[in-house]
Amino acid sequence: MGSGTQATRGGWSRRRFVGAVAGAAAVAAVPAPAAPPEESAPAPRPRRAAKAPAAAPDGPRPLHLGTYTSVDGGGTGIGLASYDPGTGEITGTGTLTGVADPSYLAVHPDGRTLYAVNERTDGGVTAVRLADRRILGTRSTGGAGPCHLSVHPSGRWLLSANYTSGSVAVHPVDAGGALGARTDLVTHTRPAPGPGQQGPHAHQFLTSPDGGHVLAVDLGTDTVYSYRLDLAGGRLTEVSQAHTRPGAGPRHLTFHPGGRYAYLANEVDDTIAVCGYDKASGRLSVGAPQPTGSRAGTTNYPAQILVTADGSYAYLANRGDNTLARYAVEAAGARLRLLDTVPVEGDFPRQIAFSPDGRLLFAACQRSGTVSVFGVDRATGELRLTGRPFASPVAVCALPL
Repeated sequence: MGSGTQATRGGWSRRRFVGAVAGAAAVAAVPAPAAPPEESAPAPRPRRAAKAPAAAPDGPRPLHLGTYTSVDGGGTGIGLASYDPGTGEITGTGTLTGVADPSYLAVHPDGRTLYAVNERTDGGVTAVRLADRRILGTRSTGGAGPCHLSVHPSGRWLLSANYTSGSVAVHPVDAGGALGARTDLVTHTRPAPGPGQQGPHAHQFLTSPDGGHVLAVDLGTDTVYSYRLDLAGGRLTEVSQAHTRPGAGPRHLTFHPGGRYAYLANEVDDTIAVCGYDKASGRLSVGAPQPTGSRAGTTNYPAQILVTADGSYAYLANRGDNTLARYAVEAAGARLRLLDTVPVEGDFPRQIAFSPDGRLLFAACQRSGTVSVFGVDRATGELRLTGRPFASPVAVCALPL
């Protein structure tokens, strides 16, 4: 479930085993070139955000799938697929092997490079050039169990969160998309862990919409940390902390497009909260907990929130209840109103993502080993399942491009 105690099995943290029963999909292997040995990279420098060649608007678009490679029934690397932007139909095209436990994926702002965490005891982050699917190398995150990463809007820094170690890391990105040696590593040592937690568990590391701060969501300490990132040297300076109620277990934060509010999914106590954000100070203020729409008596772990580009609707993935909750966003982002939930047609939706045009929503379902695709009605925010879910081994991330 990506939370809770750190009981291990063969070195695996609990977050990897909860929901690890997967539907195995038959995926052809497409070997990748051997990864070069890790070496120091030159200091990052600015580059033009030139978009990679794209398919015609009406043609198939690429889809990359994250999995665990060291669990029974898991995948053998990053799943490769395409999807029809009109119908949402997914077609598998193979696997990029040579990337270990790529449980979360992100793409560079220029569209040329894909990044994956390597969620292992000796955590790492891997860069892949999309044009020829060449692995550009792997860098250590300095911690265990990295579960999230994002690229700073400047394109010059990769941010990653080490779940098991409760730390966040920064790596420089060079002009070709490759990663340099880590420039900073910060472990969350205060406040003390929340109820039922044995330590900090950094679950997400992202940049505020204005680009002025980077924020780390820590499930173990019930805290969202705000940092300033030195864009010249890649060093972090903590500027504030925002605390949830004890035992909430915050997992995932998503900003409203207006930049003044954000929405926080609390995994452990099955709630969400509206947060105010002050861009001058980087301070986040956490509002009262609200329901996720999960049914009474259901053990549920909310996973991820998405907000439509126009800021009108928000969606929450409910693992356990196996639904997607739909919210109306009101008062310019200051209020969420639960509208309904729809079955995800899969088991344990770990991650959700919009297609670039916002017309489709993809849900990666870990236990069923499937990806469900929904059409998004832009006027009402209603979700409509587009077809049968696509089989993908231990599907924990779906990244449509």
